[in-house]
Amino acid sequence: MTALPGIALADWRGEGLPFEFRGHAMRYWTAGEASAEPLLLIHGFPTASWDWHYLWRPLSQRYRLIACDMLGFGDSAKPRGHAYSLLEQADLQQALLQRLGIEGPVHLLAHDYGDSVAQELLARHHEGRLQLASCVFLNGGLFPETHHPVLVQKLLLSPVGALLGRLFSRKTLAANFARIFGPQTQPCAAELDDFWSLIAHNDGPGVMHLLIRYMPERRVQRERWVKAMQRGGVPLRLIDGAVDPISGAHMLARYRELIPQPDSVLLDGIGHYPQTEAPELVLEHYLAFRQAL
Repeated sequence: MTALPGIALADWRGEGLPFEFRGHAMRYWTAGEASAEPLLLIHGFPTASWDWHYLWRPLSQRYRLIACDMLGFGDSAKPRGHAYSLLEQADLQQALLQRLGIEGPVHLLAHDYGDSVAQELLARHHEGRLQLASCVFLNGGLFPETHHPVLVQKLLLSPVGALLGRLFSRKTLAANFARIFGPQTQPCAAELDDFWSLIAHNDGPGVMHLLIRYMPERRVQRERWVKAMQRGGVPLRLIDGAVDPISGAHMLARYRELIPQPDSVLLDGIGHYPQTEAPELVLEHYLAFRQAL
């Protein structure tokens, strides 16, 4: 068990705020002093911004935090038949920053699917479309060639994806999380209930086969995104759970091959969700990164 207290899901949901993005009802969260440096937290698939709940209060003591449940996730809209796109999710993040009047440099902390959104925002920074101050990635598919999807992800992309999505259940979630979390940092039943509550809200399983299109989209954007990471000018760090079968130590090794002067931290024994498996370590390594800027 983590020593950080975290935030109960019901309390977290009660603090969510509404906004509209392209006609869709979205939920977002903010914390910290408005005058503090803005830190945008971007969650992964298939969960939501509550993933950050252990880190939320400690980080809010130093930074102005912003997070939203992206389109198709958590407590935000999950439109049927929508052509979900990582590029649109990046548009969403920019729209939220604009709504909050944040124009200056923004720091990013991202995980999983959110890593790809952060990569797109980094590319846009180099194109002069927004200003980033730094970016920290947690486990995610930064490079398609080192992304090892679990079976359910592959099946969601297949012709039976829509059916599989509708059959996706708490039991399915538990089985898959058991594989991707570290052996000593498995989620408890209550945590699984909460993760499932966010996924199941507004029939989220009904759009999972549409959201999963991010995997081929990553391949399309690979060259642009990797070049953005290699370009320099924005400090980067990778904090990676080593035993994650999807994007663990093998992905960090590729990061060290491709990124000049790579700043990376390997968390032994930790799986795909370091921010919930070892939040104290993530906090320690994130704050150290920021203090060195």
